[in-house]
Amino acid sequence: MFQEIQQVEDFLANRINLGIKPGLERMEKLLILLNQPQHNFNAIHIAGTNGKGSTLEFIKQGLQANNYQVGIFTSPSLTGLRGYILLGDRTISEHDFLTIWQKVYPAVVKLDNMNMHPTEFEILTAIAFVYFEQHTDLALIETGMGGREDTTNCVQPLMSIITNIAKDHTAFLGDTIREIAYHKAGIIKSTIPVITGELIEDATKVVNKEAMLKQAPIYRLGHHFFYRSESTAYNHRINWWEQGGDTFQFWINMMGEHQKANASIAAMALQLLNRMEAGFNIDMNKVEEAFTHVMVMGRFEIVRKQPLTIVDGAHNSAGMEAFINTVEENFSNCKRHLLFSAFKDKEIDKMLKQIENHFTTISLTTFDHPRAMQVSELRNYESDFHIELNWQEAIRQMEQSHTVYFISGSLYFISLVRSFLKKQ
Repeated sequence: MFQEIQQVEDFLANRINLGIKPGLERMEKLLILLNQPQHNFNAIHIAGTNGKGSTLEFIKQGLQANNYQVGIFTSPSLTGLRGYILLGDRTISEHDFLTIWQKVYPAVVKLDNMNMHPTEFEILTAIAFVYFEQHTDLALIETGMGGREDTTNCVQPLMSIITNIAKDHTAFLGDTIREIAYHKAGIIKSTIPVITGELIEDATKVVNKEAMLKQAPIYRLGHHFFYRSESTAYNHRINWWEQGGDTFQFWINMMGEHQKANASIAAMALQLLNRMEAGFNIDMNKVEEAFTHVMVMGRFEIVRKQPLTIVDGAHNSAGMEAFINTVEENFSNCKRHLLFSAFKDKEIDKMLKQIENHFTTISLTTFDHPRAMQVSELRNYESDFHIELNWQEAIRQMEQSHTVYFISGSLYFISLVRSFLKKQ
């Protein structure tokens, strides 16, 4: 059984019906059956409404420039099942994935027999932890959703990072910033330092309270460390400094003010890692060079130059605000067309209000996923927006050289778009 990766994909696809099940009991039992791999590797745990992937990428590049083997657990994957788990810039090999699967599968069966069916995401997390135990100097682990009850929260990290806190996944995390911050702050561990981006007051109070209860040192952007930037068309020089401490200067090529903040959080993480007694020795001159090469799939990513086409996984209102700001900052004098689609359980009405005055033309579309906006729901918006029932055909019609094309929304949708354009 399970001689090919497709067989594993089919097995996990059948578990999608289990849905999202917050809570750590199943995960903890699964890890016990696997001899607790999460205790046998160094990790940095990253939560946040947006910015996790970009912050992770800056940290990864800085570590790799210093010759460390870096494991990555990220979601959602834009490159298939193995894209959740990476070693450096490469996805886990099919051989390694199948080898670990042979170890994990019997544990899954045991839990199934106990009527504690682990979800697809829990199983992938367990595979990642076993892989990291064997291959990494340090693993960078993104939460899937929230933090406190997230599957990944079984890890004991060297540090925790909370990039930002805004409204998303309200059905699971709550309707207020305080409720959502409570879940994000759940990744803070006793005496383990935590780094945060700039948080609004309600979020700051919750995170500070959790850090105080856990006696965890806190480093907050705009309070404990800072940045100032000077920008050209596609480059940003960042002057970074820590309150009463180190200074650091670097360049980034990613567009958007939010990416400057993400890079600054990453710089703080690398500086802090250097000061720990964990065996890391990081040359910040090598980090400076590494940061110039950071690009992140699906985050204001240029996927085609003729005509210029940019994809961005702005799938909540905070992400949409950052996306629009970056569009206006870099393409204010261009004719702009947007193709948008998202999961129907997101703040669709709010995001559509955000975009309506920032593009020359806007099309809404759908894609093949049970959570995607359906045709009947698109019809509710046809008086204000153009409706495209076939997103592939909509992309084929993007051919005017004097127009900049943007494709935005769900990261799952963006993964389909990237794959389609790659084949084109």
